[in-house]
Amino acid sequence: MDKKIVLLVDDDADIAKVLKVRIEAEGYEFLSARDGKEMLEVLRIKKPDVVLLDIMLPNMDGYSALREMRKNDNCADIPVIILSAKEKKKVGDLFVLEKIAFFIEKPFDTKELMEKISEVITYGGRKN
Repeated sequence: MDKKIVLLVDDDADIAKVLKVRIEAEGYEFLSARDGKEMLEVLRIKKPDVVLLDIMLPNMDGYSALREMRKNDNCADIPVIILSAKEKKKVGDLFVLEKIAFFIEKPFDTKELMEKISEVITYGGRKN
């Protein structure tokens, strides 16, 4: 059975290092991108099973990248978990129509995030 793929899109190198170790320890393949443009490039090559997406990114923000991703038939159905320092109550409405699986505020509990990743990969997960 192929490894499930988790794509992290975040410009924080420390978060990427921590999540790479944790995600790989759970048996998933880890991919990363530093901004929305790089995320779209990765999606042209690989189809992850879930995308962990920050909102505040250089070059192309997470919201714009998500909108572009949803326009592409090859990756429109990939579940997305938003990871953001912005409070859900302040920006959550932006994502209602974008079919987000979960919205997790930073700083986040890694164990909780891993549970959400597992849930999305197991059940396919669109909550909103």
